[in-house]
Amino acid sequence: MAIARIWRGTVPTSRADEYVEYLNETGLKAILGTPGNLGVFLLRREEGEETHFQTVSLWESEAHIEAFSGSKDRTARLEPRDEEFLIRSEPEAEHNTVAMSSFSET
Repeated sequence: MAIARIWRGTVPTSRADEYVEYLNETGLKAILGTPGNLGVFLLRREEGEETHFQTVSLWESEAHIEAFSGSKDRTARLEPRDEEFLIRSEPEAEHNTVAMSSFSET
């Protein structure tokens, strides 16, 4: 079964578009370039002056996640400029076994 790694962070809404661009160039690119990665979703929810992000990456195994994160525990992997953007972030990622998945083409 695949593993979903979920990380959450919040940025000022005024910098949310810039943060998406930054993540595409850094973290999301690194996730997709790591062997054992099965895909990634970047979720975004705007609430007034704050925009909340969730990165949901899918992996073949914990060993593949460790190769990406550089850690045996669930410590979040932050990119060099993340502190410049983030108001809050979770120090650890959440790992869940994917019980079922289904995607339709639309």
